[in-house]
Amino acid sequence: MATRDSLTKNQSKVLERLEAAAGPLSAYALLDRLRDDGFRAPLQVYRALDGLIGAGLVHRLESMNAFVACCGEHDHSHAMTAFAICDACGRVDEFADDDMAHRLSDWIAATGFSAKKAVIEFRGICAGCSDKG
Repeated sequence: MATRDSLTKNQSKVLERLEAAAGPLSAYALLDRLRDDGFRAPLQVYRALDGLIGAGLVHRLESMNAFVACCGEHDHSHAMTAFAICDACGRVDEFADDDMAHRLSDWIAATGFSAKKAVIEFRGICAGCSDKG
């Protein structure tokens, strides 16, 4: 896993924007926020995101085609992470658990399927937004 010290300038800027964001951001939203930093093309953002994902510092939310900074100090050696995404405020909570990963891996293997990765996303309303309503 890469450290922050080993990130490229573009990766550092993308990560800073994602960490400061109130919710997930698309690559094009990131590009808009990075224009003053010299970003001119989507490819610059996508290259930075690819490196950050590979380093375990950023996750792609498949259902939203958006990205979030990793919000946990956990092991990224397994291929399964779960996310709870609030439809009201955009908050994203991240969950990774070895027991969950092993049980799901065993289930997938029993079907004969060869999975490369899994992203589990729960969509709904977070506790903070539920309390407001």
